[in-house]
Amino acid sequence: MGIKTKQITVKDTIIHITQHNKEDYISLTDMLKYKESGGLIFKWLSNKNTIEFLGVWEKFIIRILITPNSV
Repeated sequence: MGIKTKQITVKDTIIHITQHNKEDYISLTDMLKYKESGGLIFKWLSNKNTIEFLGVWEKFIIRILITPNSV
């Protein structure tokens, strides 16, 4: 199945939503274009759960890069 794209408008800001394999992906870049989103990335990166997720993701990606057939 192909990739489908649609858009929604939230508080006068267009946000693109891409669907791939029946999963929706919302554009964080579009969300950050909203004028009151200042500090959002900083808050997200400061979150304990985000730090833990990035640690797990890094281990996963390194394993793939070192041994491509390991997944």
